Amino acid sequence: MPERLFVCTPSKLGSYEDCPRRYRYSYVDRPTPPKGPPWAHNSLGASVHTALRNWFALPVDRRRPEALPTLLKGTWVREGYRDEAQERSAYRRALEWLESYVETLDPAVEPLGVERVVAVKTSVLAFNGRADRIDARTGPDGPELAIVDYKTGRTGRDSDDARGSQALALYAVAAERVFRRPCRRVELHHLPSGTVAAHDHTPESLARQLSRAEDTARDIVAAERAVAEGGDPDEAFPTTPGPICTWCDFRKSCPAGAEAPAKEPWAALERVLTPAGEGPQP
Repeated sequence: MPERLFVCTPSKLGSYEDCPRRYRYSYVDRPTPPKGPPWAHNSLGASVHTALRNWFALPVDRRRPEALPTLLKGTWVREGYRDEAQERSAYRRALEWLESYVETLDPAVEPLGVERVVAVKTSVLAFNGRADRIDARTGPDGPELAIVDYKTGRTGRDSDDARGSQALALYAVAAERVFRRPCRRVELHHLPSGTVAAHDHTPESLARQLSRAEDTARDIVAAERAVAEGGDPDEAFPTTPGPICTWCDFRKSCPAGAEAPAKEPWAALERVLTPAGEGPQP
């Protein structure tokens, strides 16, 4: 019998590459170990992403900056903030980002897809993911696609981040298969700084990223099979201790993660709300 395809998303693959133990807690162990409290920076990012999705859903004549306060309020996620004052500060900063960003957009230009699910199958895996935006553009050789991913963290991104992102590369491969148009361009749009980090892939570089994803899928399947056959789950899914342990949802459930210093749910948000080069706000 042929091997069953490994069904995956960018977050599923990324979870294993970051730490196999975190993958096990998320996708293998049942019941799932308890997670820590929600992170405020995730709430902020989700609110901004959804507001942009809804902005593109408006009729063209209503895609104006004046619509953004209502859109952001309607999508606002309140979890993880230290207090109401911090939440209000985050809302004001998010609105500033959105207003500056939409000023760079032509309201009449319709993306080919907004939070569009794309998928692709190989002999090893069945990948699917939801791209923030897929643009239809005109390149030197005719119609082509571009993958756009929004970022809301404090630190800006550069072309190396765009080039090295496995998720963006897999979105490009899947979008090309779905829409039957070349898709080589991937972009990271950093709303706090208003910068765009871009990379133009080649068919070879996309193939390398796809091969890397297949290798990860094989490792996951082998680990899951080992556990199913009675192997030690801790050996099949080892920990990868490091700075990421501090931000792991399963820190308290993991012996290695429990040794990492705890972070308050709003810790990363304080860095986002503080402009680069300035100290923490009082």
